[in-house]
Amino acid sequence: MGESRQELLGWLNNLLQLNVTKVEQCGTGAALCQIYDSIYQDLPMSKVKFNVNTEYAYLQNFKILQNCFAKHQIERLVPVESLIKCKMQDNLEFLQWTKRFWDQYYPGGEYDAVARRKGAGTPAAAAPAPTTSARTSGAGAARRGTTPTTAPARRTAAAGGGGGGGASAAVVQENNTLKETVTGLERERDFYFSKLRDIELLLQQACEADPELEKDEDSLIKQVQAILYSTEEGFEIPADDVVVDDQETF
Repeated sequence: MGESRQELLGWLNNLLQLNVTKVEQCGTGAALCQIYDSIYQDLPMSKVKFNVNTEYAYLQNFKILQNCFAKHQIERLVPVESLIKCKMQDNLEFLQWTKRFWDQYYPGGEYDAVARRKGAGTPAAAAPAPTTSARTSGAGAARRGTTPTTAPARRTAAAGGGGGGGASAAVVQENNTLKETVTGLERERDFYFSKLRDIELLLQQACEADPELEKDEDSLIKQVQAILYSTEEGFEIPADDVVVDDQETF
């Protein structure tokens, strides 16, 4: 029988010096990447994104994890499509398997999780604590340890810089996080739009090759087109004959 959620979270937070509160948060892929980095210490942690909340960003993290599996010939399928939905059961099962794998292959020695993910856009590290060493973070001690608490980034910045300087640094950090989120959303939008456009082109090519396909109202092509061109209530598609006058009047 695998470890419980609380046992796994205690081990995870102790190993990575994070403050993960739910197993579902592993669905971002970031914490999973660093668990395997603690074993092999060759993952590009600077490319792993922690402060993200879009499936597109999660996919980028899981690509890094899949590359790790391929490189080290880990014969286990990473169920990315299930994990990125951030559902408890899927992430719990994969985290339990990951813990068993870690118990078997962790090389021992110290693992400085904070230093490894420096510059990776992570949340603030847990309150000052020694780096995780060998098996003390494994099945025994880590499970008995308490979950480290994460100091709010804004207070940390203020304490370090003092006064207005710290507050300014916090604002800059928050703005950078927002910009990164917007960029991720734009990429996700373009990613799915390109897929829809490819489907539309395939349908058009099929209808051009066999015009009879469009005449059958119950055909699969008609059903797919109905989905592609459907709109939400209150949304209107601009008329094609509307001309926007860009000329300035003086």
